Amino acid sequence: MGPTSHSGEGGRTDPTVGALTPTGDPVLAARFSVPVVPQTFVHRPRLAERLDAGVQGPLTMVAGPAGAGKTLLVADWVTTGGLPGPAAWLTVEPEDSGPGVFWTYVLQAFRHHGIALPDHVGSPARPGRVDHSLLTRLAAWLDGREVPVILVLDDFDGASGSAEVADELQFVLRHAGDGLRLVIVCRAEPLLPLHRYRAAGELVDIRSADLAFRSEETADLADRHGLPLSAEVARVLTERMGGWAAGLRLCALAAERADDPEGFLKDFEAGQSTLADFLLAEVLRAHPPETQDLLLRTSIVEETHPDLANALTGRNDAEPILAELQRANAFVEPIGHSWYRLHPLFAEILRAHLRVRHPGLEPELHRTAAKWLSGAGLLSEALPHAADAGDWDLAAAEFIDDLAIGRMLTGLDAERLDGLFAPMTPEASGPATDLVRAARELTRHDVDRGVAYLRDAEEKLPDDPREAAAAQLSCAVLRVLAARVAGSADMAETAAETAAEAARALPADRLEQRPELTVLMLTDLGSAQLWAGRFDAARATLSAAVQAAEGPSTAFPRHEALSRLALIDYVRGWPGHAESHARAAISEAEHSGLPASVRTGVAQLVLAAVAIDRNDLVAARDHLDQGAASSAASRDPIVAVELALLRSRMQLAKGDPQGALQYLDAISQKPLASAAPSPWVNDRIAMARAAVRLAEDDPQSAVKVFEDEPPHTPEGLVAEARAHLADGAGEQALGILDELSDDPGRGPAVAAWALLARAQAVDALGDTAAAESLVLRALTVSRPHQLRRPFLEAGAWLGRLLSRRPALAQGHDWLVAAPEGRSLAPRTSQGSVLPSPEPLSERERDVLERVALLMSTEEIAADLHLSANTVKTHLKSIYRKLAVSRRGEAARRARELGLL
Repeated sequence: MGPTSHSGEGGRTDPTVGALTPTGDPVLAARFSVPVVPQTFVHRPRLAERLDAGVQGPLTMVAGPAGAGKTLLVADWVTTGGLPGPAAWLTVEPEDSGPGVFWTYVLQAFRHHGIALPDHVGSPARPGRVDHSLLTRLAAWLDGREVPVILVLDDFDGASGSAEVADELQFVLRHAGDGLRLVIVCRAEPLLPLHRYRAAGELVDIRSADLAFRSEETADLADRHGLPLSAEVARVLTERMGGWAAGLRLCALAAERADDPEGFLKDFEAGQSTLADFLLAEVLRAHPPETQDLLLRTSIVEETHPDLANALTGRNDAEPILAELQRANAFVEPIGHSWYRLHPLFAEILRAHLRVRHPGLEPELHRTAAKWLSGAGLLSEALPHAADAGDWDLAAAEFIDDLAIGRMLTGLDAERLDGLFAPMTPEASGPATDLVRAARELTRHDVDRGVAYLRDAEEKLPDDPREAAAAQLSCAVLRVLAARVAGSADMAETAAETAAEAARALPADRLEQRPELTVLMLTDLGSAQLWAGRFDAARATLSAAVQAAEGPSTAFPRHEALSRLALIDYVRGWPGHAESHARAAISEAEHSGLPASVRTGVAQLVLAAVAIDRNDLVAARDHLDQGAASSAASRDPIVAVELALLRSRMQLAKGDPQGALQYLDAISQKPLASAAPSPWVNDRIAMARAAVRLAEDDPQSAVKVFEDEPPHTPEGLVAEARAHLADGAGEQALGILDELSDDPGRGPAVAAWALLARAQAVDALGDTAAAESLVLRALTVSRPHQLRRPFLEAGAWLGRLLSRRPALAQGHDWLVAAPEGRSLAPRTSQGSVLPSPEPLSERERDVLERVALLMSTEEIAADLHLSANTVKTHLKSIYRKLAVSRRGEAARRARELGLL
């Protein structure tokens, strides 16, 4: 049941009329009125349910800052009914700190709301105290009630500072049993022993975080003001306001008068609004000057510590002030370990007020904050303040001295740091600022500008090695990066040696705190070595990077190192190892939460290449798309080349040589690096061009490709030999193949291509037995890795050889089986791996269909009205035509060829 009002008109006379307090002043009946809930109020069932649960026990507390919506929340709950008993409302004022006055108002609140008190309870006689016997009689009367009384004490902060009132209220609440349900609405915690109620599970505690509006509630509030909001604007507004109820309501009222309400709510200036007036009047000016000064000065930091606040104010009183602000719910909340945070909107308004009250002070405060935070080891927090102070020399010096240059080159913080230093002015000219500029240019692959800044930095380094150690190491790491971007392995190796020497001049524990420096340097060095074709050196360097410390800061370079190891494996002809390293690289990225767009893309391209070799073009397309989505596709020459080569191979596999050629032409139109070209990359491009010419049945053009670009790698030599074979120069092809050394590092994929080329050459020279032996070896080498493309692109000679000796392909059903249940891609004009089977007669097809149904010879004969011997004759013919020897093989082979 809800509260009742007694005005005296047409009903009983209000019993509080004419009542006096112990001071002789009249009792103010307005303080018993439940506030009227406006029509725009948003009813929030989630909080009403909390209040319902609270009055099942003795104590409910609704605590929050000014304007949090505490009073209206409880008023709405009281007036909507459904309470377990009658409710009395009292708005407490500071004058109620005298126990006699406070208890007089409590008793009169009961009477005003129709809760009759027995005469023996009595009334306080003196303002400064109340007889304990009165409290005992009141508690006993409450304890004897069948239904409880709900007492709402709104704005209880007015009396919460009185220890006597708190003790007396606790006495009555404890001894009233189930007869009293106390609901306290306050900003600061009362002096009641709340910990006891919490421990006993008898306190429902609704705090600022609970009172904060959610975005859907903000949208509801705006809608009640006739301002429909999109979900996104409601979310942005809620976040900016921190869910503060009064702020949201004031915004909605102001937006009603705006031409573009939604735009106003999204972009309003908090410092020039009624919100600022409210907070400055209700919160800031309610505090003494020292507290106001602290709030204004600490508004420039997102989080503050008493020591940081003391540095900003120049005083030594921050700890008690912050504790009191937090206790008073003055938009200051603790976040642990003696750190505090201002409400974001309050801080925004305070900063605007700071500029008005103390013009020109803000940059100096930012500089002070930067120095304190840096000294506390909080570089990430210090840098924005140094930037806001415009002190770029300080920001860069702290950044370099902390060995943090690697964080600008890798990790989830790299983009933020790049943006932080973007506004750096030309006037900043120290060695540290030049190093930061160099890092920014090199991440954009601008070698010339990056190296120029590195030279400037080196010229300005101090002579004392101890002072210059961090800068020298940072410079060396950047030089390795510059060498990688320039494609110079020699420069990278020299710079890496310099970096190692600089690292020895630093304490080991400092380097351990920045593991990304070592991993970045190794990855960049290994990448430069890879570009130069120094595969063994690159493998060793990149493996060292992978084995370095794991963690968020090393996730990307480890991912990149694994990806490049996969590429080395693939280029050397080891598809199994390549696939393993590629999947490890992807796993590293996923485990570390690296977005797909910032990954290197190499791992996906390697998986695409392996899939093409297996003729699994569907999987290859998927991996290609993922590799192309990486940001590295536009700036990393290795990714750009491999992406174009693989797209060309895909078009070729689909029988589109012209489409394949377009991708290759695109490579030549864009420089790959500023240094000497990569020999193995050039080989791969030449191999791809020759493959296109062979597909166009133009072997002379294929031969000319290698005359213009002599091959440097085993796979390049094999491709050149194949071009000569297609041009009818078998002996010349054999001579080229004879140049291949027995390199143990050469994997099965290269071996398969080489064996098939040699087989074609000796077959053309009439040595059929040797050709068959070489084909069998190629099949054996390729089978574990399911390498189909070497056979699909071998040419028509292989089909003719297998037609003569179909037994060679027995046991190699994998060669024509669709990978993972997929169909084989269209065959190119270069010929197919196996000869097309001799067509089956209609009767042979009938027999084959019944073989697939597992019918016996006798059953097939009866079903087709043939003799058993005739069925056996048909079966022998089927076996011969399909190059099989058993029924099961015949059925499987027929399905592969689409005959069933």
